[in-house]
Amino acid sequence: MFADLIRRLTAPAPEQMPDDDARLALGALLVRIARADGDYANVEKDTIQHVLSKRYGLDDASALLAECEALEAEAPDTVRFTRAIKDAVAYEDRLGVVASMWEVVLADGVREEHENQLMRLVPPMIGVEDQDSHAARRRIEDQRKG
Repeated sequence: MFADLIRRLTAPAPEQMPDDDARLALGALLVRIARADGDYANVEKDTIQHVLSKRYGLDDASALLAECEALEAEAPDTVRFTRAIKDAVAYEDRLGVVASMWEVVLADGVREEHENQLMRLVPPMIGVEDQDSHAARRRIEDQRKG
């Protein structure tokens, strides 16, 4: 179903993705983060739906989430997947995705080691500076406290 998108994502020199493809790729990355600890909890799914709804102006993101889950299951290893996103998605969008990744990681109130490892690896892999990732994490933590 997503073979063409995956082929384009993993091409030697991926082109800038159309909005629909970027939406799927970025959503699939959020699903990958949520599944990292082996417990894909409802609160994480709800958080991803909220992020997708807010980011893309959708009333209901359940269908988009289902597509993102399917793409994540078919997507290549995280290194190739993130490299493709880095090459094909604008920095501002990638920065927003890192903030969304932190929302998902922090959604269940527990930062598992697998999630921490991915959050140390993925932002630099998609070309987001460490300080930008840390700032995003602090903003999300502050929002959750307030």
